[in-house]
Amino acid sequence: MKYSTYIIKRKIEDIAIFPFIVLGRLIAKLKREPVEFDIYFFFPFYHTGGAEKVHSLITNGIGNKNSVIYFTRKSVDQNFYADFKKSGCKIVDISGFTDNKYLYFLNLLFRGIISGYINNQKKQPLVFNGQCNFGYKISPWIKATVPQVELIHSYNTFSWIRLPFLPFISRTIMISKVRMEEHLKQYTILNVPPPYHKKIQYIVNGIPLPTNVQQKQMEGNLKILYVGRGTEEKRVNLIALMAKEASVKNLPVEFLFMGEVEDAIHADLKAYCTVLGHQSDEKEIDAIYQKAHVVIITSYTEGFPMVIEEGMARGCAVIATPVGDIPVHVMNNENGFLFSTVESEATIVKEGVEYILLLINNKNLLATIGKNNIKYANDHFSIQAFNHAYQQLLIN
Repeated sequence: MKYSTYIIKRKIEDIAIFPFIVLGRLIAKLKREPVEFDIYFFFPFYHTGGAEKVHSLITNGIGNKNSVIYFTRKSVDQNFYADFKKSGCKIVDISGFTDNKYLYFLNLLFRGIISGYINNQKKQPLVFNGQCNFGYKISPWIKATVPQVELIHSYNTFSWIRLPFLPFISRTIMISKVRMEEHLKQYTILNVPPPYHKKIQYIVNGIPLPTNVQQKQMEGNLKILYVGRGTEEKRVNLIALMAKEASVKNLPVEFLFMGEVEDAIHADLKAYCTVLGHQSDEKEIDAIYQKAHVVIITSYTEGFPMVIEEGMARGCAVIATPVGDIPVHVMNNENGFLFSTVESEATIVKEGVEYILLLINNKNLLATIGKNNIKYANDHFSIQAFNHAYQQLLIN
């Protein structure tokens, strides 16, 4: 299906929902917002996730009491809610209205209400959409003078959802150079007009860099750390299989899992794993990273995961699949090791154990990688550079 077909389908849908937009705008006029906002953020969730972590950092970097965050999907936990709250932004969870398939008309109505709030403002705000379906759906109803910025984390279903709404997007932020190339290739295949190609901008994720990093000392077990969710694409069970294999070989290794991964590890493998569960205290999270020697990722798809930045900043070596922008930042024997495959799970487990054995037998290599990664993180992942890049969106 070519790009023009996506546009036609969207226009037909716009005609069908127009009455709901009119009714929503009437409600917005009758029940005006008591204040006007500089930024309208639209995010799906505030639960645990790499994207949610990035979103919270963005709101803390450019948001304040003159901004509002709309959450549009039901979150499974509240683990990052406090991080968003720190931004000072007004937080509005409308998921009860916009994420109910039995009352879908409310989603349509809220498109009119919220676009009405935006359009009724005397001062011009910025609309920021962090891979939010609702954010795309209201974009045609926001007046053209209001700049709309989108953030794309990876090449996935949103890469297709967003296509009909490109005419309304002022700028596209992508966190991965590889994903940028994939989207540009998609544009070419679908005959997306050239002006939209030029709207894509790269901003690498940033993190607050630790100031108390200690040189890694491998005394006792080599500690391998996984951080994140236990969702399908993460393939956490492969790490648990490495843990079993390492135990069979009597290797001095401990496998740590930080995050809600219990259900992703098969019952017969849990004895080989130390599951720390979700951690919310920043000092405790930092302490876990500081004790670890290696961070590991076995995902079959990623943009550029935050755990690599956080691990590198604390001198951890990286063992990861060569997906997304990971190969841009991780070079074999310099920052860690990349698996030779993404598809073969047996090979990933085998190579993972081999890399671990290599580090156990070569403490000097582990120390050198740790030093390399601390420097690399400081050179590339500072939160100051990250905030500055996003602050430019408010100026340009």
